[in-house]
Amino acid sequence: MGFDPEWLTLREPADGAARDAALLRRAVALAGPGGCVLDLGCGTGSTLRAFEGAGATGAHWRLLDNDADLLARAAVLHPQAEICEGDLAEIDALPLDGVRLVTASALFDLVSRDWVERLAARLAAEGTAMYAALSYDGVMRWSPEDADDAAVTARFNAHQRGDKGFGAALGPDAAAVAAEIFEGLGYEVHLAPSAWRLGPEAAPMQRLLLAGIAQAAGEAGFAGADGWRARRARVLAEGWAEIGHLDLLALPPGDGQRG
Repeated sequence: MGFDPEWLTLREPADGAARDAALLRRAVALAGPGGCVLDLGCGTGSTLRAFEGAGATGAHWRLLDNDADLLARAAVLHPQAEICEGDLAEIDALPLDGVRLVTASALFDLVSRDWVERLAARLAAEGTAMYAALSYDGVMRWSPEDADDAAVTARFNAHQRGDKGFGAALGPDAAAVAAEIFEGLGYEVHLAPSAWRLGPEAAPMQRLLLAGIAQAAGEAGFAGADGWRARRARVLAEGWAEIGHLDLLALPPGDGQRG
């Protein structure tokens, strides 16, 4: 699993605008000051920056990814953070010592139910909270509408359930399945919508988004994907897109922020 740094840079403002502010504030409070946060699939550190933007100070961050190039960028941007290169599939090897909160952004829709079950079990054993933001929920809305929007969404969603390196991915079911798993372990779980709302000002991001969606829909068997992308690209100056996501905050039994 790897991501283009250009895509990560373009999506960060949209992610920041989409994150549910109330859940983010609660996660920030859990983090510290004085706490230790482990960010899974950290990329260049966008979750850390989101926390800082919401007023977080004084927490120690462990940034974990399997992409050495992205980690090198993260180290430059966040020299005080602890940089950890590792395999996200190795749940038992995750560096959870002293960790109060585990975070992840745009990750849970790429992993399998088994992966979430193993992660949740490990966090429950440690009494650790989980903040998983920006999990795709299967909803895409476009303006102006196109006759192929529904077909593209259906094929894209099917593609999202393919193996992304962790077994059959949860895709659009990620947040709901994760909520069920954590609740089954006694966690108090909060879900909140965090949709991207992309207008003409986000045209560069939309171009890459359209290319990625069309490629996935084509790989899932939709022959009209390239035509759909081309038509959508022609209306970026006035077009809008809403891409649904959900944020999750899971608080372990007895956590001080319950209620």
